[in-house]
Amino acid sequence: MIRGIRPLLRGSTYSGVLFAYCGALASLPLLPFALLPALSWRTAPESVQSVLVLLVWAVLVGVVGLARPVRRALVVSARRLLRVPLPDPVAGRRTSGSLGLDRWRTPLWLVLHVAVGWTGALASGVLFIMGLSLPGNWLGGEARASLFGTSVRVSGGWSWVVAAVCILLAVAVCVLVTKALRWSAPRLLGPSAAERLALAAARELLLAERNRIAHELHDSIGHTLTTATIQAAVADEVLSADPAAARAAMRSIEESTRAALEDLDYVLGVLREEQSGTAPTRTLADLPELLDRLRHSGAVVEPELSGELAQVQGTLSRAAYRILQEGLTNALRHGAGGPIEVRVAAGPDGLDLTVVNRTGARMGPGPGAFPTSGHGLPGLAERVRLLHGEFQAGPDGTQHWRLAVRLPVRASA
Repeated sequence: MIRGIRPLLRGSTYSGVLFAYCGALASLPLLPFALLPALSWRTAPESVQSVLVLLVWAVLVGVVGLARPVRRALVVSARRLLRVPLPDPVAGRRTSGSLGLDRWRTPLWLVLHVAVGWTGALASGVLFIMGLSLPGNWLGGEARASLFGTSVRVSGGWSWVVAAVCILLAVAVCVLVTKALRWSAPRLLGPSAAERLALAAARELLLAERNRIAHELHDSIGHTLTTATIQAAVADEVLSADPAAARAAMRSIEESTRAALEDLDYVLGVLREEQSGTAPTRTLADLPELLDRLRHSGAVVEPELSGELAQVQGTLSRAAYRILQEGLTNALRHGAGGPIEVRVAAGPDGLDLTVVNRTGARMGPGPGAFPTSGHGLPGLAERVRLLHGEFQAGPDGTQHWRLAVRLPVRASA
């Protein structure tokens, strides 16, 4: 019994009892309508009339639970008073089968809520009244406790004992009422099958957007930092001997960082759910600018472009630019100097992208200057897989590294 008192000390039990009693009181306006069938059938036995009133009352309560605003109000109140973690209802499409049965969970919860509320209110009320009234005759009087036709005479000091037992039982009833509602709320007010599908779809879209943002940040910011670091090192080396080359390297840093700031501003706007403007689109049309920035950093780039690149549009062109950007970034980070071969071939059925560079420790600042997260190649492979393309990355002979990607035109259209 002492264990039953401890939960009452928590705020959730107080609010849970209040929630149960409010549900019982809220059903009172429906009681007059439930009495109409019994009043029209006066010849029926009292037990039959009582059962009929209860059944009609339960049906009316359940009909009220069919309204969508009622369910939303029940979810919010149960979350605040019962302290049950319930998500907000979402618009779910009702279909046949098991999804069609979900609409009856809220009426069932409302009927259960009212039944538990009235049962708890009557039981705890009677026990509290008995517990408060019995000690009044402790000076030698005699009290009689009567419940459901059974009478018990209580006299003397036993009235205090019985009163204490009644109070403890009333507390236990309050605890049981709260536990019953807390147990049933997630099962009847929790997300339905249709809502779980909607929540899963929304979460999938959110994860896909986060994954896309992560790719954009990795490709854009990672490439910019790599080229800016190399260009800064070049400018520092030739500042005295060739000021013009140093100024060209600094201009290249300015251009690349400005482009990265545009990408970063857009991504931050998406994360903050602000109106960040149109997303900066980098396509194959921006490839010459990307190659020029690499040349300003001192890299030797040998491009080989073939086919109608101007006809490559949309998602395919944007993905191709990011793939080449990441491949060239890896070549700058991990290459051993020498020319970087870039081949782009647009055909009627697909787009072929190839980046080849020498392997080994990079000349200049050294390999330790470019720590990597290890997400570059896996991110490229995932991007290509989503476009139903083919991805290959690995050694090409003993001294070269080759990145080869083929993107089908039809699958990405």
